[in-house]
Amino acid sequence: VQLVESGGGLVQAGGSLRLSCVASGSTFNEYVMAWFRQVSGKERDFVAVISWNGGATRYADSVKGRFSISRDNAKNTVSLQMNNLKAEDTAVYYCAADRLRVALRSSEYDYWGQGTQVTVSS
Repeated sequence: VQLVESGGGLVQAGGSLRLSCVASGSTFNEYVMAWFRQVSGKERDFVAVISWNGGATRYADSVKGRFSISRDNAKNTVSLQMNNLKAEDTAVYYCAADRLRVALRSSEYDYWGQGTQVTVSS
């Protein structure tokens, strides 16, 4: 499966952004979808994950109550709505896919997008 993210940009603290990831090349609803983020020089951190049919979601503690993950299997798209953004949310955000499990570790994911930069100014 190929993944392409979009929607990143520059936003002021307290603002909102919506990231999207479009999948192609395989049957989308066979994949668990997740978002990770990475700051230069640091590890790639889990942000949110959604199960195959969207019935289950999990979030990193740092984004609970502010971010929301959703998917539209008819449109092969997973989205991340980010509200009340903080400077510490600044990172490159990656979309990831895996067939097997709802995982929180980046090493569990086989497929990755190219990333989209989110910058939050304080």
